[in-house]
Amino acid sequence: MQHLRSAVSQRITEALDTSGPFIDDPAALEIWTEFLAPARQLVKAGKRTRALLLAAGFEAFGGPGEPVHAGAALELYQLSALTHDDIIDESDTRRGVPATHRSFATTHRGVQLAGDPHRFGKKAGILLGDFLLSLGALEFSKAEHRDRASFDRASTLYHAMTAETAFGQYLDFRAELTELNNDQHSAINDSLLVLRHKSARYSVELPLLIGGALAGANDDDLALLTEVGRPLGIAFQLRDDELGIFGHPQSTGKPAGGDIAEGKRTVLLALARGMADSANRATIDDALGRDLADINVEEIQRIIEESGALEAHEEMIASYESRAHEAAAQLPRSPILLSVMASLEDRQH
Repeated sequence: MQHLRSAVSQRITEALDTSGPFIDDPAALEIWTEFLAPARQLVKAGKRTRALLLAAGFEAFGGPGEPVHAGAALELYQLSALTHDDIIDESDTRRGVPATHRSFATTHRGVQLAGDPHRFGKKAGILLGDFLLSLGALEFSKAEHRDRASFDRASTLYHAMTAETAFGQYLDFRAELTELNNDQHSAINDSLLVLRHKSARYSVELPLLIGGALAGANDDDLALLTEVGRPLGIAFQLRDDELGIFGHPQSTGKPAGGDIAEGKRTVLLALARGMADSANRATIDDALGRDLADINVEEIQRIIEESGALEAHEEMIASYESRAHEAAAQLPRSPILLSVMASLEDRQH
């Protein structure tokens, strides 16, 4: 697995290095270097989880060789999605470094451009995110595959993934602006809808499916990969939502409590609001969407734990993980899949 991680990382660097064949003069080259700098910084810290999941689907159905180009394409697409996500959420950091739009704001000040550095940062970040989306698609055109039909099926899945994630982003930020739902069951279902389309499918299920498709998996094979990837992806994102409140910045790359400050309508929030008493529910509601410096994160953490919401959330995660393991037992053996599943489940607060 480490060899594949390294090969994918090297390929991402090569793709970035060769991404400007239209640059034909020194002045443009200098600005091109400036434009790519935030992406080069962000890519250093990635775990290559999506590339490994793609390789797991590829391995399970006997794909030829190692899917390095395909894995790099998924990782480049993720950089695009993270860049846009951080602009939408107005995040300061990602993977322990400044978010792309913050990095561009620093560039604006460093080269003494006119205008507002924050406006510049957001506009430049949107452009870099769009560029990375295109670069990912170009890289996927080189994806390793069994035959032309396999590539065509995988390509359809890849492009459908990028479209679905854009819609999921819309669902997510729209949800932040809706009135809080006091019906716990309904609120959980609403949160799961966002979770599935924004992150769970593109983080786990679709990488598995794309890898399987490239290897030549048939419809029944892909349906089995979905039985593994869908619950595993939901569990992965539920765990990520816990880390958004309880995680340590040095391991998550983002501040604890960030999801509260951003007003995220997560399953954990729905559980906490439904299980807390009225006074504690009011405390949570008052904190949603406020600046992180104004939120007592430890108080929110206490309410979530003492209400029983955290325990209930962990039980949900365990249930989804159990379903994924039951389905995985029916797949052809894939050591990569078993290793990635273990690493996803091992993430701690």
